[in-house]
Amino acid sequence: MKSAILIESKKPLVVADIDLPTKLEFGQVLVKVCYSSICGAQINEIDAIKGADKFLPHLLGHEGSGIVEKIGEGVTTTKPGDHVVLHWRKSSGVQSSPPKYSWKGKQINAGWVTAFNEQAIVSENRVTVIPKDFDLRTATLFGCAVTTGFGAVNNDAKIKIGQSVLIFGVGGMGLNIAYASSMISAYPIVGVDIHANKINMGKKFGLTHGINANSKNIKNEIYNIIGGKGPDVTFETTGNAKVMEQAYEFTPDDGKIIFVGVPNDKISIYSLPLAFNKILIASHGGNSVPDEDIPRYIRLIKNKKISLENLITNEFTLSEINKAIDLFRSGKAGRIIIKIT
Repeated sequence: MKSAILIESKKPLVVADIDLPTKLEFGQVLVKVCYSSICGAQINEIDAIKGADKFLPHLLGHEGSGIVEKIGEGVTTTKPGDHVVLHWRKSSGVQSSPPKYSWKGKQINAGWVTAFNEQAIVSENRVTVIPKDFDLRTATLFGCAVTTGFGAVNNDAKIKIGQSVLIFGVGGMGLNIAYASSMISAYPIVGVDIHANKINMGKKFGLTHGINANSKNIKNEIYNIIGGKGPDVTFETTGNAKVMEQAYEFTPDDGKIIFVGVPNDKISIYSLPLAFNKILIASHGGNSVPDEDIPRYIRLIKNKKISLENLITNEFTLSEINKAIDLFRSGKAGRIIIKIT
């Protein structure tokens, strides 16, 4: 089967044939992957921002959708023929051993879920069954973007009606945070980004105001919009260390900051306010529980309470994955979908 392989850090992925093991292990699920999506976490893996990658070569992709082909012993939550979302957050079911794919006669590393491959052996607790009449393309967003963004609002920030929200970075994650904040009737919802097209897109998903990140005095602009003491809740999605420091600084001493982005370097903050009323939370996937959250979101979509398809701005094939990554890096896209099979 075809798969995108990270062979060397900071280099393009290589699309090549890899081999499946002859038998599924306990708790494993074989899925025909239909769609995947690019997340900043994959870019961080490619760029080795956490240091030298000791797992090379390895597979990538932690969000996707597809159809179950086989199940291993011990699997009870899904069966062949089920349509499923592939997600990196744990859910119900068995946590299996990672799969043992091979490439050029040698084992190649892979985690409990990978989605940049035509077939994926996934741990049971990384798949959630969805209705067969639900669009698999849209369902891919439940693997990370929507569950993390909505979860950051609901579970981490616990935003109240009428609270003010500031979002640094209005990409795929920031858009979902804006959307979820608007559903709760937060106001105002202010987005900061260097790309005007992202601000414009954000206004279709709940942003009430947008600020160019290259503005000479961002803080004044933010406070002129929000007024008074500043934002009640600030979300940082870029992972840029300087922006994370800025997000913390611009949040008042009785405010709340949610770091959603993974930092690309060490950050320095004045921590004394944290001993009193200021709150800093590093979000882990929005603390989402996929098999509980995804059915609720599907119900909202089916009843036309929310719509997600316009979050997707571009689609590529697996063979074009490096073009997709380049576009993601440019910052000019919303959510990018990879059509796998």
